[in-house]
Amino acid sequence: MNSRRDVLKQSAIAAGFAGLVQAQAPAGGQGRGGRGGGQAQAPQSVTPENIVNAKPIWEKLYPGWKNQRIKTSGAEINAVIGGSGPPLLMFHGAPQSLITWRLIAADLAKEYTVVLADLRGYGDSSKPSGAADHSTYSKRAMALDGVEVMKSLGYNQFRMVGHDRGGRVGRRMAIDHPDKVQKLAVLDIVPAHYLYSHVTVDFVRAYFHWFNYLRAEPGPENELKAQNDAQAARVTDEIQIEYLRNTTKYEMLHAMCEDYRASASLDLKIDETDIKAGKKIQCPLHVLWAATGSMGQLYDVLGIWQSEGVKVTGKGLPGNHSLQESAPKETLAELQQFLRG
Repeated sequence: MNSRRDVLKQSAIAAGFAGLVQAQAPAGGQGRGGRGGGQAQAPQSVTPENIVNAKPIWEKLYPGWKNQRIKTSGAEINAVIGGSGPPLLMFHGAPQSLITWRLIAADLAKEYTVVLADLRGYGDSSKPSGAADHSTYSKRAMALDGVEVMKSLGYNQFRMVGHDRGGRVGRRMAIDHPDKVQKLAVLDIVPAHYLYSHVTVDFVRAYFHWFNYLRAEPGPENELKAQNDAQAARVTDEIQIEYLRNTTKYEMLHAMCEDYRASASLDLKIDETDIKAGKKIQCPLHVLWAATGSMGQLYDVLGIWQSEGVKVTGKGLPGNHSLQESAPKETLAELQQFLRG
């Protein structure tokens, strides 16, 4: 594993390339999120000026589900809960929110008590300011949010599904709280410590935003806000509007950048300690990735994860980075089979 100094040196070099290209794929477009697709059209009266004050649509997307705001030791987490059966916690990725599960959550709720939660800093959860060491948005702190949310709902053990950043939080949760996480499924990621210790030109091309977000506040935050404000002037799809309702807020963009800054600093230190100690994910782990996406093309996804856990399975699927939105049928089937077993 490369030293942290080497990793950060490579990151700084890569950040120079990031300035040539905008870092964030359009919310609702076919970039990182692929968030459109058959959604109702929003009223034409929506403008950049009022989009930030638009009403959340998760009540519409999850009818009959219960909304709760749950205080943890470091944040206040927005969650919607539905269904019945064994508890299942689901965390989204960046820059998304709990609505990302809208195409598969109802089916999962037929078998599980599904808890869809906004990560701290995202969606309608609180957005605490970042600390100098980025610990506020470390995966350890965000994982603890999840454990405390489930405990407040009466669940000491639960299954966990995470996409993108949510998968990274799930990984940390399974390592830090092995007595809590019964099963873990992660969508379209490999561990960050592996990526940062194996930086290649192809990785930089595919994930240049990782390095762009590492720059000091307020550089990337202001750039992203200007970009998203401009997009808000053109958007009509209500799912896109819901995502932009959050990604046009400076505090959310700051939280997201802090999330990435933590991944390249404190999170790496924690991972290095765990790797030296031989810690692995003890619960069954199922990995899904977009077979023709960047992860699937650049990495031996399953092979990398098999070094992280003691019982690891996985499969490449059609679709893009947001499998739950671009390939919901296939993603649902894989999750159902894994979670039932």
